[in-house]
Amino acid sequence: MTGKGNRQARGRGWKALLLGSALLALLAAVSACAKGERPALELVPPRAVEWRDFLGVNAHFLWFEPAVYKQQMDRVQSLGLEWVRVDLHWDTIEPKEGQFRWDVLDPLMAEIERRGLKAEVYLVGSAPHATSAPAGSPHPDQYPPKDPALYAKALVTLAQRYPKVPAWQVWNEPNLPAFWRPREDPAAYGQLLLASVQAMQANAPGRTIVLGGMGYFSQMPTRGGGLMVESLAKGGLYSMDVVTAYHPYSLHPEGDDPHALDFVRRAQQGNAALRAAGARDIWADEWGWSSYDGPKEEQPIIGAQGQADYVTRRLALMSALDYDKVFLFALSDLDSRAGARDRRYGLLDEKAQPKPIYDALQRMLTLTGPRITPGKAPTLANVPPGLVGIAWQREDGRRLWMFWADKAGSVQLRGLRQAQLHDVLGGKVQALKSEGDALQVPVTTTLSVLEW
Repeated sequence: MTGKGNRQARGRGWKALLLGSALLALLAAVSACAKGERPALELVPPRAVEWRDFLGVNAHFLWFEPAVYKQQMDRVQSLGLEWVRVDLHWDTIEPKEGQFRWDVLDPLMAEIERRGLKAEVYLVGSAPHATSAPAGSPHPDQYPPKDPALYAKALVTLAQRYPKVPAWQVWNEPNLPAFWRPREDPAAYGQLLLASVQAMQANAPGRTIVLGGMGYFSQMPTRGGGLMVESLAKGGLYSMDVVTAYHPYSLHPEGDDPHALDFVRRAQQGNAALRAAGARDIWADEWGWSSYDGPKEEQPIIGAQGQADYVTRRLALMSALDYDKVFLFALSDLDSRAGARDRRYGLLDEKAQPKPIYDALQRMLTLTGPRITPGKAPTLANVPPGLVGIAWQREDGRRLWMFWADKAGSVQLRGLRQAQLHDVLGGKVQALKSEGDALQVPVTTTLSVLEW
C-alpha cells in the first residue's frame, strides 16, 4: 500500500501518528481509570438517526434453507430495517477454482434484491486453491491467500454477478490470528486490501468497499501492542476510498469496565482520531451479546433477558456516538455447527421465532419512530449515581429521554408536569404526573424512555 508522491506520503504519516497516539493513549487511560461510583453522563447525539439506514443486522442466511431465511428477512423488515451484513465463506462458495456455488448464492441474492434489502457482503476464508496454509493444516481456510490477486478476482466475480449489492468488505477481523494464521500481519492484509480495491475500481466500479471489520478496536494480540488501523494508515489506507469498520465487543454495554465507561470513551476519542486521520465513514459492523447457557466462554452468562437489556442499552449509546452505521450480531441463533456461545447471539431462534431481544428492540424502534433528531436534555435534580441520559425528538415533535443508572432509584425533572414512562424490556407504560415543580421519575438499571 504505497502512496502517490512524497507530499501525500508525509501527510498520511502525520495523520497516522495522530490516529495511533490518540487511540493508544486512550487505551492506556481507560485501563488506568480508577474504579468506583460512576459519574452521571448526558450524551449529546452528533446527528439525526434514521434507523433503516443506521441499524443493520449480521445475517447468516446460508446456514439455513430458503424457507427459513425468508422468514428471517420478514422479521428484519418488520423492524423497519434494510441493511444486512452477509457472510460468504470463500472456501465453501468456490470449492474449486472458477466453480462457484451459484445454485445457493443466486436464490439468496435474488431474494435480498427482490425485497429491497441492502447488503454488506464480506468474503472470508481462503479457498482450497488459494490458501497459504502449510500442507496438512487442519484449518486451511484460516490462512490468508497465497496471492492477493486470487482473492481480488473472486471478489470482482461476485460483485459483477450481483451488481445491486452496494457494499463489499475485504475479509473479516484480519487483526485476530483466528482469521489470519499463523499471526496477524498488517502489511500482508494491506496488500490484500490494495489488490481488492484496485480490482474493484477497475472492474466493478461504484461499489462501497469496506475495510475488513477489525476485531475490537483493531488491537493485534500477538504483536505486543499496536493497532492494525494505525499500521494500515501508515501504509496509505486513507488514500483509498474505503469505509473503516471495527467490532466493539465488550463485557457490558458501557464497556469492559462499566464504571469507567470505557466503551463510550474509546468510541468518542477513537472515532474522532479516525475522522482526523481521513476516515470517511465509520461502521461498527459487529457487536452484541449471546444468550447462551454455558459453559462460560469469555462473555458472562446473562441469559435471554440479559441479552435484551445489554443490546438495547448499547444501541442507545451507539446512536448518540459518531457512527455512520452499526450492525448487530446477529439476526438468528445457529445450530450445533457453532460453539455454545456463538450459537445464541440471535434476535431470533433457529426457527425464526422472536427472542426477548427482538421484542424489546421492536418496542424501542416503534416508540422512537423511524427517525429521531437530537433533543434538549431535561433539567435534572437528585441525580442517582451512574445515570446515563440521551435526549431525542421524534418526527411528530414529541420529546424522548432514554436513560438508566447503576442502581435503581429516582430522578427529578424540573419544569415537567406529566409524561409517559416506557419500560423497553417489559413493555409496561406508566403515566407520570408531578405534584409540584418537578416530575419524580423512577430509574432502573435497564433502558427506560420518557415521552412527553
